[in-house]
Amino acid sequence: MDWFAPIDSYCERLGPAYWAEPVNALTNLAFVVAAAVVWPRVRGIGRALAAVLALIGLGSWLFHTHANRLTGLMDVLPILAFILLYIFAASRDMLGMRGWQAGLATAAFLPYAALTVPLFQRVPGLGSSAAYAPVPALILLYALLLVRRAPATARGLAAGAGLLVLSLTFRTLDGPLCAALPLGTHFLWHLLNALMLGWMIEVWRRHRLAAEGRPR
Repeated sequence: MDWFAPIDSYCERLGPAYWAEPVNALTNLAFVVAAAVVWPRVRGIGRALAAVLALIGLGSWLFHTHANRLTGLMDVLPILAFILLYIFAASRDMLGMRGWQAGLATAAFLPYAALTVPLFQRVPGLGSSAAYAPVPALILLYALLLVRRAPATARGLAAGAGLLVLSLTFRTLDGPLCAALPLGTHFLWHLLNALMLGWMIEVWRRHRLAAEGRPR
């Protein structure tokens, strides 16, 4: 496998040049901004989530400037790290699991994704976005589990899932709308995803404060 072979995956890219996707590249700054906003508001695992959020922006920047298999890996690994870290935090701090139980719940994401991604791949038009589709479904599951014990947190998670579905919609439409919108819609995936991930950290923070009986 040639890790440095050029990849042309998005509507905006018309060649292998560094600035072939300027908008897709620059909108990754939204992840860094979101991380900077939440960083002073959180402690502990919240700081780890904020740091990984910034890394998502860096990895995606590298992919949309040096578009190849290696930078593609750098793009997806921070996203996976954020998902796993958030599952641990949500399982432990929202559902009240012990550390080892939260660890098992986190590890269960991988077989869960392996089982559900093929199902989403059968959805017409979803394309490569099927790889992300299990995530909003899982967020909604956590929201349902928290409806009675923490309704405000459940609403916050549901809003995050809705934002993710909207951002996935724009990610999916990038190719089909390319002829009509040469810029593409992938940049909206970046902007909405940065907002969504920052919001998810905020939902965790508010839940922790409510559990401790402190004002938000």
